[in-house]
Amino acid sequence: MNFFLKTFFLISLISLISSVTVAATPGEVEAGSYLRKAKLDGLNGSSSSFTDYKGKPLIINVWASWCGPCRAEMGSLQRLADRYNGKQFNIIGVSTDDYRDRAKSFISKTDINFKNYLDSQLFLENMLGADRIPLTLLVNAEGKVLRKVSGAYEWDNPEIVEAIGKTFEIEMNINE
Repeated sequence: MNFFLKTFFLISLISLISSVTVAATPGEVEAGSYLRKAKLDGLNGSSSSFTDYKGKPLIINVWASWCGPCRAEMGSLQRLADRYNGKQFNIIGVSTDDYRDRAKSFISKTDINFKNYLDSQLFLENMLGADRIPLTLLVNAEGKVLRKVSGAYEWDNPEIVEAIGKTFEIEMNINE
């Protein structure tokens, strides 16, 4: 093969590889799409569904009791919930623990009182795109996923609260 043919072949191969996208989790709802109906198996309350949360923006945090970063951010999510949950938006958690008792124990020991649900069958984990946790989704009042945020954060930090308000297009009372 001459030099030009080899170069053309190599450029074509690189071009093909770079156009391949990473596969999403099975059945993942991407940002910009709407959540599908799904049953939510209650951990610290009754069972529910995503449709029960329509009408108000929703923050969904996907976590597991064995996940250090998930445990680290849970206190800030509770403080955020103490201040805003049920008012400007709702906050729920989805545990990917395999064992209900471990997830319930974590919630109990940390005094988490916002609604949490169990997803031991991976349905919600896949639908929400939680190939890494913690994962937090910001969903508008109509059920459209506006943003997905990977990693642990201090959710009650004023800059983050302000960013949440901007994402949901709502006025946040940060200085109260």
